[in-house]
Amino acid sequence: MKRKVVIATQNKGKAKEFESLFSSFNFEVVTLLDLPEAIDIVEDGSTFEENATIKSETIANKFDCIAIGDDSGLIVDFLNGKPGIYSARYAGEEKNDEANLQKVLHELEGVPSEERTARFYCALAFSAPGIKTKTVSGTCEGKILTEKRGSEGFGYDPIFYVEDLGKSLAELSKEEKNQISHRGNAIKKLAAVIDEWMEEVKNHENRDC
Repeated sequence: MKRKVVIATQNKGKAKEFESLFSSFNFEVVTLLDLPEAIDIVEDGSTFEENATIKSETIANKFDCIAIGDDSGLIVDFLNGKPGIYSARYAGEEKNDEANLQKVLHELEGVPSEERTARFYCALAFSAPGIKTKTVSGTCEGKILTEKRGSEGFGYDPIFYVEDLGKSLAELSKEEKNQISHRGNAIKKLAAVIDEWMEEVKNHENRDC
């Protein structure tokens, strides 16, 4: 019987990104949507890493499982790092992607291209009962456009320009975006250490037997 690793998200698409990572460990990857009860997690950390850790530790402790928390957002240099950890609710608590995007454009109105540098940032936290939580992070560098371009993606993707590709994230295919995205880069870092971390979990479980 497969053990579960729970991705602390309600987005099944995110879970799919982790399935191949854990396939060699014979784990079943599930999301919060697959759990028998709704979980209300209060994300009151001051950094992406803190919020990711809150998610992963809450799930790991409640369900006695391996859990991965994910927190990500947009960092705009001219705005002193905003919207940052408030990216999803930048224009209000209702999580309106278009309103968030328009607020950033408004706050950067008249700002020259060279000062519109930004990055997407993703922190992943890995938790298991009795194990110290560990984190990795990934970024995707770019600039904020003056208007939307493209129809793919979501959130701030239409105004986030990747200079190396000459396109906004919303002009990339899902496969192209996954190759360069902040989450994709964080998952690559997780993949590089997952064997070591899983061995620590195994050793802890053996000591408890």
